[in-house]
Formats: sequence, C-alpha cells, structure tokens
Amino acid sequence: MSNYFFIGIGGSGMSAIAQMLLNDGHAVSGSDRALDQGKGGAAFDMLRAAGARLFPQDGSGVSADTDFVVVSTAIEDTVPDMRAARDAGIPVLHRAQLLAEIFNRRTGVAVGGTSGKSTVTGMIAFILHHADLSPSAINGGKIKNFVSESSLGNTLAGSSDILVIESDESDGSIVNYRPAVSVITNVTKDHKPLPELRSLFETFIENTSGLAVLNADCPETATLDRKGMQAVTFSLKGRGEVNAENIRLRPLESVFEVNGRACRLRVPGAHNVANALAALAVCRHFDVPDALAFEALEQFQGIMRRFDIIGRAGGVTVIDDFGHNPDKIRATLETLALGPQRNLVFFQSHGFGPTRFMRDELVSVFSSHLAERDILFVPEIYYAGGTADKSISMADIARDISKAGRNTVFREARADLAPLMARAAEPGDIICVMGARDDTLTAFCGDILNRLRERFPDE
Repeated sequence: MSNYFFIGIGGSGMSAIAQMLLNDGHAVSGSDRALDQGKGGAAFDMLRAAGARLFPQDGSGVSADTDFVVVSTAIEDTVPDMRAARDAGIPVLHRAQLLAEIFNRRTGVAVGGTSGKSTVTGMIAFILHHADLSPSAINGGKIKNFVSESSLGNTLAGSSDILVIESDESDGSIVNYRPAVSVITNVTKDHKPLPELRSLFETFIENTSGLAVLNADCPETATLDRKGMQAVTFSLKGRGEVNAENIRLRPLESVFEVNGRACRLRVPGAHNVANALAALAVCRHFDVPDALAFEALEQFQGIMRRFDIIGRAGGVTVIDDFGHNPDKIRATLETLALGPQRNLVFFQSHGFGPTRFMRDELVSVFSSHLAERDILFVPEIYYAGGTADKSISMADIARDISKAGRNTVFREARADLAPLMARAAEPGDIICVMGARDDTLTAFCGDILNRLRERFPDE
C-alpha cells in the first residue's frame, strides 16, 4: 500500500479519488487553501473521519513517508507543498494520471462531454447500484443518493470490477482513459476551441474497447469519426437508437417515454431527459432491464449544485446551480423558463482566462435566454489565486448584456448583491445562483435565504 499526499484535497475530483484510495487501504493525507482559510469545514471533517490526515498548505505535510504527491491543473509550482515535494524528489502525479491508472485496470465507463457529465455519471452509477451490480464510481459532483455521514457522495466503493467516472477534457487528460464504455454527452466551446475538442473526443472514442454512446442531437458529437467503433446514439428528436417520446417538461420534473414505457425524473429540464437516455443506453450494455433502470431513474435525486433547491421563504425559491459555461447556463435558463415566474439570476464567472475565452458566448446566452422582466446580478470574476491576466472585468460583460435590453446589475463585491437580491425578490420569484468551483456559493444561497426569512418572518 502507498502513501499519497493531495495538494487541494478538498476539490470535488480530488476528494473523490482520495476517498477511493482510502477505501482500498492506502494512506492518504493532504492540504487545501480553503482549509487554511477556514472554509468547507464539513467536507474536511468527513475526509478526516474517513482516515485522511490534513495539514496546512505550508509544506509541513509532505514528509519522507510520502510516496506520491497528487495535484490538479490548478496547483502551481509556487505552492509550498509542491516545492517540498520537488526538493525531496517525491514523484508528482496529476489527478487525471492517477485516476487513469485506477480506471484502466477496471471495466470502466467514462463519461465525457461539455455538459451533463456529473449527472450522467451519477445516473449510471445509481442505476447499476440499484440493479445490484455493485459498481464503484468517482464523480466530479456529489451524487445526492450516495451522500451519507461517511461519504461526500462523489465516490462509491462497490465490490464488482465496474468503475464509472466523470472524465474531463478541459486539461486534455481524457485521452488517457481506456474505457470499456464511453459516453459523449455533447461538444460545445468551453475550455478549448472546437477543433481541439474534436480531436480529443475522437481519440477518446478510438481508445474505447466496447461501446461508445453518443448524442445524435449534438452536431459536433454526431459528426465525430467513430473509427469503426460499436456505437449507440440517443436523441430527444427521434434521431437515435434510444429516443425519448411524449416529453412533458415541467418546472421541477420531467416525464417522457422510451418504447412506450413512461419515466418520471425528479431532475427537471430537457437536458436531463437527454442525460437519462445516455445512462439508459449504458446500462442496457450491462444487461439492466429498462424497467429496473426507469425505477432507479425515478428515485435519482440529482447532483448537488445542479439546480439544487436550497429552500423557500416568502414564496421565493432559492436554487443553487453549477452553470458556468454557455451550454450549462443555457440549459439552466431554459429550465427556469418552463415556469411562469420571474427569475432573479446571479452569475459568478470563474477565472479571468475562461471568461475572456467565452466572453461573446456569455453575452449571447444571457441576452437571448433571459426574459425582459428577469434580472441578472453579477459580481467581479472569481479569482482563486495564482497568476492571471486581469484585463477583463464582468463590468464589461454586464454592460454588453444591458445594451441587449436585459436588466443587469453589477457590483464588484459579491457580498453587496445578496441584500439587493433579497430586497428585489417578490413572492413567486425564483432566485438562481450560478457559478463553478466555489463551494462558498452554497453558503451564499443560504445567506440570501436567511435575508428572505427576515424580510418575510410570517411566511
């Protein structure tokens, strides 16, 4: 057994691998900037309870007993733990490299794509678990059905050889996986230009030994070179081999049919119907009957921070959502538009580089999918540290959205927007908070909810 030290152990992807290694009997320790800042206490308490040793991010946790140091793309060489590892000659593994080593030894299901990866991974894992196939899973999001006192919900330790993972294309590491089954949910501009994404996903398909599951409704996915692979397509428009029919989209749920069999999803939006079709196609490959798969899908509670209802006060509903790229934002805004209510939408953009890369698309998606009576609230770009070109501001993007005729409020400090949103909300409204890779956004939702309760004490 080995001794692993994780720099940034609190990250969703990092903590999932750390839990899997602990379950396999390895020694795990780590540090995290958020821990040093006094944030994310519950998650770190759970990691400690699972057996992880946590240290300040000052180099003190990297010792002679450490066999491997694990990092993500966000970790820079200037981090003290990284310097300590280099000085001691300890091998440094990228998170994706370690995950590939774990994954490639198993009967692996890898879920890739611009949007929907965490949800499809969660659906597949829960269906296979419900069907008593005892899968393991490593996910970027926390699967509500698996959250417990002893699990963050982003990992599942099963007894079979099946391992379901969310595979990330943002750093190019998706080409390291050798899946038995691969899924591509969709391909749109996000971290990389489309030509580069096409190449990555075609390699992903080529590395698949069994079945590729593809979205027939996505122009990019539909035209990928399948390299002669066995493939199954899914569609909301009758274009695939697994099709949804009689789709009825409601504000907080969806109902659809496949081959005459009805399924009710507790997670709303057309995008989640497509996610369910992808999961169904994968589970058919493992000989799970549709009836059993639908039974599981109807019990699937979703992924934390994916259109996650935090609470209600004074007739106002507060929702926490991971929407951060144009495709995810579009899906969330389309889901909000299913209801008759006014929407107060908060969006925190993550990182100066990604914001600059997607500036035009961000302006377009908010301008085209917000109703005239909706209000968009935006703070300055979220900065997690490190080197960055800060020559872009959300004030510029907010100005462009306002010019398109949408109500937009910019404040540099996020804290200044919570009281504004709570005062602006009226009974029947939805407040939806969107943003990625910042776990304090959930607490921000709680702050808004508490302000609403103070404003409407008798509701």
